[in-house]
Amino acid sequence: MVVFFLGRNITVRLTKSSEAFDRARKHIPGGVNTSLRSIGIPLTFTRAQGSRIWDADGNEYIDYHGAFGAIILGHCHPKVEARVFETIRNLDLVGVGTTEQEANLADKICEHVPSSEKVLFCNAGSEATYSAIRLARAVTGRPEIVKFQGCYHGWHDYVLMNVATPKAKFGQKDLLSAGMLKEAVEHTHVLEFNRLHEVEQKIRERKDKIAAIILEPIPHNIGCILPKQEFLKGLRELTERYGIVLIFDEIISGFRHNIGGYQKICGVKPDLTTLGKSIANGYPLSAICGREDLMDRFNTGGGDVFFAGTYNAHPLATSAALATLDELEGGLLYERMFSLGERLRKGFQEIFETLGFRSYTTGFGSLFVTYFMDPPVDSYADLLRNDNETFVAFRRSMIESGHFMLPINLKRALITASHTEEDIDRTLRDARRSAEQIARKS
Repeated sequence: MVVFFLGRNITVRLTKSSEAFDRARKHIPGGVNTSLRSIGIPLTFTRAQGSRIWDADGNEYIDYHGAFGAIILGHCHPKVEARVFETIRNLDLVGVGTTEQEANLADKICEHVPSSEKVLFCNAGSEATYSAIRLARAVTGRPEIVKFQGCYHGWHDYVLMNVATPKAKFGQKDLLSAGMLKEAVEHTHVLEFNRLHEVEQKIRERKDKIAAIILEPIPHNIGCILPKQEFLKGLRELTERYGIVLIFDEIISGFRHNIGGYQKICGVKPDLTTLGKSIANGYPLSAICGREDLMDRFNTGGGDVFFAGTYNAHPLATSAALATLDELEGGLLYERMFSLGERLRKGFQEIFETLGFRSYTTGFGSLFVTYFMDPPVDSYADLLRNDNETFVAFRRSMIESGHFMLPINLKRALITASHTEEDIDRTLRDARRSAEQIARKS
């Protein structure tokens, strides 16, 4: 049995969760099927609805994690579920030809996402970024890529490095896994976000070798570092000048901030875009889209760049995506989520300032994060000042009081369309109590 004691007469029991987690560990390494699901708390979830999730012991949490951002409308949204149920009564996976669902979804994406002239669907963000990089190398005939410190683009060797890099490894190649191929790693250059002069220098040195620059237009895998407009525009100008493919990884920001992605907001159009997470409100779907001349190089259209996957454009996932985008069209949900996000960010900042914490609450739209440090935050180097211990302690305390925020340093939190004003009220009340408790211990 696991019990959390908060020191204010609140107890959270995880008896059934812990037992189920132990059973999972018997045949699943660590009991989880993706690394960041292991958070040091043996939580087993049995139900999700709207803004709430419930564990096996019946404990209820307001969910500010949203499956790493995949949930945008709210859990088990009735219109998404209805569309999926309608599809499943008539169609499962055929695996040849096409379906009306994928054709309709491609139309919608090309209507809304500025860079999208053609689109292909796959299942996970890593698949999309892998294909984007392979395509860039094919069309340029060059081997190297540039990524930015703090940005995460998936599990493949080309990019699995330098995300939440510890201070001791900052400025070096920080590989996230054993077994990565040395030759793949050597072809990736890691630069600092928002530092256009670094990009210019690297291009001058390697202009005939660099195939692509890939970035999250807002690096959300380390919370939220807002891009400088001149940085994004500068990347566009440099890549056009030197024939380099510009890839926006909008796996998180796409559909989360605007139905056209962050590129619609900033006015910078990349050559290729990868999309995922919020696209289907939790169903497994991702996409790569972009310029027609580039996308036509894939062998699905007779080109020479291989693209395949048995489950690509699965009817259930594409149906979920169509229902999700139907709800997001018109912008009213964005206005509401952005308003709640701004209220929560202001509330958190006021709480921590009042209690004397060195803190900086930031975010964009429905996404928020509190760093325990003084601003500014323009690049990952700034985040090396963050008080990691306080960050995680606050998140764990919020979980114990019934608000789920991933208790891992620098990770984002977010709001869905199902969150309410009452949810925000309760969260701010409990956040103040958690912050007061942490302040008393420090």
